[in-house]
Amino acid sequence: MATVHRLQPRTAGPTLAEAAAAFCDTLDAWGTRRVYTGTLRSLLAELGPATAVASLSSPETAATITAWFAGRWGERAASTYNRNLDAVRSAIGYWREQDWLSGDPTRALRRRRRPVDRTRALSRSEVEQLLAREDVPLREKTLWRMLYETAARAAEVLALDVEDLDLRNRRARVRRKGGAVDVIVWQTGTARLLLRLLEGRRSGPLFLTERRARLPRAAVDVDPDGGAARLSYRRAAELFEEHTDGWTLHQVRHSALTHAAEAGANTSTLLAYSGHTSVASLALYARVSPEALGRWQAGRDPASRRRGSSGHRS
Repeated sequence: MATVHRLQPRTAGPTLAEAAAAFCDTLDAWGTRRVYTGTLRSLLAELGPATAVASLSSPETAATITAWFAGRWGERAASTYNRNLDAVRSAIGYWREQDWLSGDPTRALRRRRRPVDRTRALSRSEVEQLLAREDVPLREKTLWRMLYETAARAAEVLALDVEDLDLRNRRARVRRKGGAVDVIVWQTGTARLLLRLLEGRRSGPLFLTERRARLPRAAVDVDPDGGAARLSYRRAAELFEEHTDGWTLHQVRHSALTHAAEAGANTSTLLAYSGHTSVASLALYARVSPEALGRWQAGRDPASRRRGSSGHRS
């Protein structure tokens, strides 16, 4: 006699594998998609791809997710821990928007912060590492490099429209703090990223949100073709702090001016670079670091020069 198997009714809504695939399809930036896909693949391995995504809200599954995440990334660096937590929470946020999930199973997890001095300029190596990151979306990568190469205020750059750009001469017209119209100039790194970011766009805000604007916006703050809104300072600042565990966009400008001063830029150049009209205001930012001061002192030390000369005697 044949054995009768009771079929389990399928829970309404997609499986975890289906939901993860749907979320990853919304990610345009290759680097973000690669990192987030890897994180979600680990979650699928833990819970099983056939798990109903709706079941993630249950206390039992939430506890399993918390234990899995702590065991998987609990001993890793804060930046790695936070990056993977962001991946899971971004997916959860999308699933909740689709009404596939009613709660947040990661609510017991907390982002980690390291002590950060928000007033200091970043070192050259810190800036180089930041701008070389492969897990950062193209939009953020372009914005951060542009801020560093131009030393402009974040609000000035975020207010740029495509029409403001002079791509051939690597410059753009900006409206400075106080309303004055000025010019910012960038280098090769920004120029290359801008071409990728624009993808042929000829009008509208330079930096856009990832999706169409949900609330009514002024026409100047909406892309005329795709309907996406201008990226806000608040969101840009949030993303920067999340990716850097607490650094601020203002520190990018501070760092650019400090490094220019260390490289020997004179006061007139620094004033043009920063958009300041007062030397007193400029002095707050263009302060040479102790390391650069030490190199300068070593280079002009008479004893060092004598040692160098003696080493070349035949």
